[in-house]
Amino acid sequence: MSWIDLRSDTVTHPTPAMRDAMRNAEVGDDVYGDDPTVKALEDAAADKLGKEAALFVPSGNFGNQLALLTHCDRGDEVILGDDCHIVWHETGGAALIAGVQLRTIESGKGVMPVDAIRRRIRIGEDIHWPKTGLICVENAHSNGRVIPLSAMAETAALAREHGIPVHLDGARVFNAATHLRCDVRDITQHADTVMFCLSKGLAAPVGSIVAGSADFVRRARKNRKLLGGGMRQAGVLAAPGLIALTDMAQRLAEDHARAQRLAEGLAALPGVSVQREDVHINLVWFRLPEGTDGTALAAYLSEQGIKANPPEDGLMRFATHWQVDDEAVACTLAAMRAFLAG
Repeated sequence: MSWIDLRSDTVTHPTPAMRDAMRNAEVGDDVYGDDPTVKALEDAAADKLGKEAALFVPSGNFGNQLALLTHCDRGDEVILGDDCHIVWHETGGAALIAGVQLRTIESGKGVMPVDAIRRRIRIGEDIHWPKTGLICVENAHSNGRVIPLSAMAETAALAREHGIPVHLDGARVFNAATHLRCDVRDITQHADTVMFCLSKGLAAPVGSIVAGSADFVRRARKNRKLLGGGMRQAGVLAAPGLIALTDMAQRLAEDHARAQRLAEGLAALPGVSVQREDVHINLVWFRLPEGTDGTALAAYLSEQGIKANPPEDGLMRFATHWQVDDEAVACTLAAMRAFLAG
């Protein structure tokens, strides 16, 4: 059965070109630093992001936690939004791995007010206080919104004023750049380190990138080994990553356009409330009519060959990607219409 999978943009299969690249990849032992395909991916990613160096890691979660561990001393405090991925969906790893305290800020749909950040920076050497070790930002945000460059610039300027590094969770940073119609460096210039996912939207089967200064990446490489992320003949995974970074990063506007069509079609259904103003990238969030059984809906969609997660806290999400074409959008809207019609 050919499924329409709207659960996430992590569900994509490798493209035919990626499968060919995996089959033909030149490999070595990356722990020894002699896998040429991994090196090529890391060099290309660093150049693309405007950073000195980059490191190939197994996942985005791994990359963010590696950044916290490498930036911070144990007991440091990390300032970040209360609705960001590191807080909500990384299993409390910051406490367990880096041993840091998260000091959250209520954000405006992903934007942290710079004055709120300023109030939370620990200034001075009070023996009762933890040190502010890091500020984390997220763009595109996991709520689907793209954070304005002006907000990132303000945060970066404040951080530099106090000598605090900034880490960007840029899992979908190429989606953000596509929405802003800017070079990805226009976003990443406002962060000392960046993590982005090759396997979210860019369709690689495995992997993420952490990039920053050469010294940071040198230290992160050792910490990657400490965390069990040292990989051997990883060129077979890096090869599709190179295609993700080049070819697939250039076609994200197609996913965004289909997300807009999904949002428009859903909004036309009786009782469905779509957060239209939040559809910046490939994620569509919406609420079902009051009294609708979301679990029953997910089961019905499955019967129609459509995979979707049931609502969480009343919100349901559809994600578009390279395997969701125009026909898939039309089929999804037809199935939603049929279910809601009873």
